[in-house]
Amino acid sequence: MTSKFLELAKKVIYEEKKPLAASEIWQIAVTKGYDTDLGSVGKTPFDSLSAFLYVDVSDPESIFSTIGARPKRFYLKSLPPLSDDELKKSLTPLDSEKKYTFLEKALHPFLVYYGFYYLRAYIKTISHSKSGKKGWGEWVHPDMVGCYYPFSNWENEVVEVSSALGDSAVRLYSFEMKRELSLGNLREAFFQAVSNSSWANEGFLVSAHIDTDDELRGELARLSSSFGIGVIQLNLEDPDSSKILFQAKPRENIDWDTVNKLAAMNSDFKEFLRRVKNDITSHEIRKELYDKLLEKEALIETIKKPK
Repeated sequence: MTSKFLELAKKVIYEEKKPLAASEIWQIAVTKGYDTDLGSVGKTPFDSLSAFLYVDVSDPESIFSTIGARPKRFYLKSLPPLSDDELKKSLTPLDSEKKYTFLEKALHPFLVYYGFYYLRAYIKTISHSKSGKKGWGEWVHPDMVGCYYPFSNWENEVVEVSSALGDSAVRLYSFEMKRELSLGNLREAFFQAVSNSSWANEGFLVSAHIDTDDELRGELARLSSSFGIGVIQLNLEDPDSSKILFQAKPRENIDWDTVNKLAAMNSDFKEFLRRVKNDITSHEIRKELYDKLLEKEALIETIKKPK
């Protein structure tokens, strides 16, 4: 399968006679119908093409060379060298690199959807504007928090015994949201997530657009492994294709001192804690009191509307 993707890339670049980003190669291939030659390629063929290209080009024997960065453009070593004008033209920003038309908060409903169906968590937005100490919010509390209630399908007797033993198995999540992750903002975004998630059982950095640059992916993997922060990539075209790129490292104990600090600082966070306490006590989850869960079709439409 690898060779089919690389042959497709070779064919497109040879015909276009110019350096192309992985996304451009795939778009041209689909336009020309070349993607049908691949047969069954799974749900994310572009991701596969990009991964194969970045791995292959690291081999000195690769037929591909690269030009520029963020994103890299792929070229064929067998094609004539580019003139200065051609090189400059090839490095103009892609449409996907231009400023996004949606705000970061537009991603929140997508995480609510993913959290509910794939993490079994109920999620709430924490507004920075409600923090008592202005300017501290973005480095103190996360953008969204969530709770996993295992007893949603437990028998009452099991819930009562687990509570009596002090083991409810409830887990708290922390989410730091970013529209994009690139080499330019990776470290700041990641350590913001580290700072804002130290109190929770699991912390995640969440983004819709994550560069496929091999250097970024390698650094993201290293940071995740070192600090235990997971990474979720949201898919705005198909929410069910959102995925965890790197799993979070679970913490068994909540940092209650930090939780208390956040509750004193932010009314949304305090309300979230009150909600969790009430749901645990009543053994009945009031999902309408968390962020609204949209149906898939309605969710996709939200990102198309101007904000």
